[in-house]
Amino acid sequence: MRPALALAGALPLVLLAACGQASDSASTPSPAASSSASSSAPAEDGLPAEAAGPGPRLVLTYDGGIQVLDAQTLELVKDLPLEGFNRINAAGDGRHALVSTAGGFQVLDAGTWAEPHGNHDHFYRAAPVLTDVTYAAAKPGHAVVHEGRTALFDDATAKVVVLDSTELAGGLDAATDVREFTSPDAHHGVAVELTDGTLVVSVGTEDARTGIQVLDAEGAELASSDECPGVHGEAVAADETVVIGCEDGALVVRDGEITKVQSPDAYGRIGNQAGSEESTIVLGDYKSDPDAELERPTRIALIDTVDGDLQLVDLPASYTFRSLARDDEGNGLVLGTDGQVHVIDVEKGELVRSIPVIDAWEEPTEWQQPRPTIFWLDGSAYVSDPANDKVHAVDIESGEIWKSGDLTVTPNELNGVTGTAPHTHDEHADEHADEHAEHDHEHDEHDEHADEGADA
Repeated sequence: MRPALALAGALPLVLLAACGQASDSASTPSPAASSSASSSAPAEDGLPAEAAGPGPRLVLTYDGGIQVLDAQTLELVKDLPLEGFNRINAAGDGRHALVSTAGGFQVLDAGTWAEPHGNHDHFYRAAPVLTDVTYAAAKPGHAVVHEGRTALFDDATAKVVVLDSTELAGGLDAATDVREFTSPDAHHGVAVELTDGTLVVSVGTEDARTGIQVLDAEGAELASSDECPGVHGEAVAADETVVIGCEDGALVVRDGEITKVQSPDAYGRIGNQAGSEESTIVLGDYKSDPDAELERPTRIALIDTVDGDLQLVDLPASYTFRSLARDDEGNGLVLGTDGQVHVIDVEKGELVRSIPVIDAWEEPTEWQQPRPTIFWLDGSAYVSDPANDKVHAVDIESGEIWKSGDLTVTPNELNGVTGTAPHTHDEHADEHADEHAEHDHEHDEHDEHADEGADA
């Protein structure tokens, strides 16, 4: 499915990764991309320019900076030099991203956004900029977005800061609903907050990560588990079920209770997961050789958050931790070292098709080194190609590469933003309540006036 650029309610995602200037390639742009390309750039004077519709943008990291691309044309919008090995995280508001850099999580304004106006939105573009807003962290780690809340984890202190995604760009002092929690010992950890205020947070030390805690909105412990050696990664599935990876399976958190899902191997490590609100099944990587210096796995894990089952699916090639994604229908996407995107029906546990995108490649020995990455944004899978300094936009349904862009740098991490206004859980509930009340009102009027005879 190609970019749904006419839809104002696209999922709020933030994407970043390494990239350089993308020029128009010989491939044919999608009709949606062509229709809005003229309104994708900011005004010449640098002020925001109003646009005809949403303008998703990719954010790429490279050695020495960050670049922002137009996701429809794959052309360079802005190069932002920044020294160091920088990482990109979603901010959750459809406009900003978080750069894990020296001193903390620095806010990057990708320069594309929507402003609600009555029953519709207005869309704007501006030049991307690294703002002066930074959330202090001695060792910025994972940033997790869920339903309008963003949780930041400092690996050096095990301090968790959670705030509304829409307030993140204003800084901590301007935020109105901030939650803070510090785990007893510093570790490479993760936290995610659910809509009822439940906080799932990892537990561990610098030497070993062992499990998780589940806290209620007031901070009281609901449940805990120390049965998760090597805790790493998280994903949220349908019904707000959280999955945390372990070296021997995964922990599933549902309704405040923890269930252990055991791997079929004594060592069966799940360290990176991809979830979908459309599916109760989480896609995870799977490694089974504890002695391997660099294992190149050829199986992926499907964790059923309802039944507590774990199914393994064989792939025709290996993959890495940046190879996992989910499409809008909940299908699993795995970018293999054979250069193909392998599409998995997670309900059936079957590989249904493979789409050739780039040349075959080999995982580098150091995890910081560039490697091909897949990212789902606005109806398309975007695949980076560091060997050729390119990025490709793929229609998963048709198998078509509908756009390719040449880069002036070698891309590393890849992320992006939708340029749309996110809807929080409460807003969805309010909208549903308003629609229900309007329906009741119309029903009453129909009963009262039997002979008389928009949703933006």
